[in-house]
Amino acid sequence: MAGAPMMTQQTLQAAKIAVNGVTKTFTLGRERFVALDNVSLSIAENEFVTVVGPSGCGKSTLLNILAGLEEPSGGSALVDGVPVSGPGPDRGVIFQQYALFPWLSVRKNVEFGLKIAGVPARERRERADYFIEVVGLTEFADALPKALSGGMRQRCAIARAYAVNPAILLMDEPFGALDALTRVKLQEQLLAAWDREKRTVLFITHDVDEAVFLANRVIVMAARPGRIFDVIEVDLPYPRTEQVRLSPEFAAMRNRVWNAVYHQ
Repeated sequence: MAGAPMMTQQTLQAAKIAVNGVTKTFTLGRERFVALDNVSLSIAENEFVTVVGPSGCGKSTLLNILAGLEEPSGGSALVDGVPVSGPGPDRGVIFQQYALFPWLSVRKNVEFGLKIAGVPARERRERADYFIEVVGLTEFADALPKALSGGMRQRCAIARAYAVNPAILLMDEPFGALDALTRVKLQEQLLAAWDREKRTVLFITHDVDEAVFLANRVIVMAARPGRIFDVIEVDLPYPRTEQVRLSPEFAAMRNRVWNAVYHQ
């Protein structure tokens, strides 16, 4: 799907996230580097979309543009039909690094964004405790981050993002530094939270199995320059259980995505 056509105005307005002909270039010394080239993508409300591709294909650049951390060199990125002009409370961003405050407890970390927003203390506590329960950290609500495993810290970061009630979650390889078993468990917990809370999710990953297990659709990107190579519908039932992961249908879908990523 390289060189995807520009979207119609109707599509742009209907989509929760709309990326329309986005190009992003960087200058490195005397060299001009094209990170994204004419990328167009539409994501519906409450859809879970994963983006997979080789290093240097512009996955993180695309996410940063949607987060308002980068500006496109050309084209447009819209949320609810409105151009992205910077970070906003409608978009929660979760990176591979946990970015927790080490001197605050799990509960206080989750409450932090609510406190900044001026939410009263009692409501902060109730909302924080609710999302701590959603990610399975109730027993550790008063613990400091140093007492948590890597997977638990990432669950705390997810709870903090959920607590401020963003309509969109932008996740850049949030499980990339974790061991395989922890990663699988967090994938299942993330889907359980998504099913319960319903957010629009854009999830960046290098892992094909992860991309297939989580998504309604997998966006396969190609590098040099970064562009959309294929969009693959994942016709697997939710909830995504271990039984689904071990099924022939999952294996076939994984192989299809793998071939798209590695045989471009």
